[in-house]
Amino acid sequence: MNRCKFVNLNNPLYIAYHDNEWSKNNKSEHDLFELLILECFQAGLSWECVLNKRAAFRQAYDNFDINKIIKYNNKKIESLLNNKNIIRNKLKIKASIQNSKIFKQIQTEFKSFATYLKTFCPHQIIEDYSCQTTSQLSDTISADLKKRGMSFVGSTIIYSYLQAIGLINAHGKECDLCLNKKN
Repeated sequence: MNRCKFVNLNNPLYIAYHDNEWSKNNKSEHDLFELLILECFQAGLSWECVLNKRAAFRQAYDNFDINKIIKYNNKKIESLLNNKNIIRNKLKIKASIQNSKIFKQIQTEFKSFATYLKTFCPHQIIEDYSCQTTSQLSDTISADLKKRGMSFVGSTIIYSYLQAIGLINAHGKECDLCLNKKN
């Protein structure tokens, strides 16, 4: 199989993520939440770094159970800061808890996070093969999330998130998963 150029072919986790999950537009609310939190941890790092720690994040973050995360206290924060298997950035850990609370508020306001995203996105998948890292769409969603109180949700992070959840298809033309590939 031909894959996007960015995939590390020596990393089975990355291959599986690319082939089975990345840019697939059928995410559950749980998936949307987990990927948003993980994308926030990516800020300043590579996705591969986060992906390699994903299993440890799932364990440390109670399998991304939003109802547990919104109740995390200082003791849990200290536990996360001492967990050598995850990214131990105090600002990102605190942001993950705050962002979880806001995610939950958005779910309540819009009935789902997916519905919230649909207020910004067209009903079709956006195809983008330009290798850009931001767009007007990611700028707009980022600004709204920041206005609501989220952090580590800059336009680049949101653009990457929109790719991950399948609202933007950015599989390269060299990739067999490219929607616009000529056979």
